[in-house]
Amino acid sequence: MEKSVREPKQQRSIEKKDKIIRAAYELFSEKGYYSTVTSDIAKRAGVSTGIVYGYFSDKRDILFYVLKIYIRETASPVMDYFGTMTKETSLREMFEHVIDIAESMHHKNANLHNILHSIAVVDEGINEEFMSLEKHITLAAAEKFISLGYSAEQLKEKIHVAMNLIQSYAHEAIYDKHDYIDYAAMRQEVIGMLIRLFE
Repeated sequence: MEKSVREPKQQRSIEKKDKIIRAAYELFSEKGYYSTVTSDIAKRAGVSTGIVYGYFSDKRDILFYVLKIYIRETASPVMDYFGTMTKETSLREMFEHVIDIAESMHHKNANLHNILHSIAVVDEGINEEFMSLEKHITLAAAEKFISLGYSAEQLKEKIHVAMNLIQSYAHEAIYDKHDYIDYAAMRQEVIGMLIRLFE
């Protein structure tokens, strides 16, 4: 029989649970998921291991809460920007800004990004969360593009290609840093490709 996990109602308990999640977020970022044990999380959060298990069934359960924070922190800047776009926003301006966001998010969450994506390869539940995020951003972007007067023809497909291109560039620029690549030039090539995709 699966263990019932207590959902806190009192403010103090909610804060304690949030502290455990934030401790796990930090430790997974610093040490990795597999190198972190529950007692490490408890110690960082300033609680007993028993209290951790009072809120979570196991370390994987905590991972899902960490993933939700990661998704919120990486997706929110893009979604917020969509809300500011108008018909006066040029494609170049839009893609410059979205690439800035992607680079910033990759830089800020470098270790956790790689850790979560590597776990997604072998964990169907984690992968489903990433797939759901991609769908959410794709549909929101498509709705925004249509409201700005862009053609709806193959729009979701074009947005998905654009997302992959932006992610690939940000990954290259932040993590790979090949000494034979001029990343400023690459960025301009990516922006040019993105503009042509939607013109």
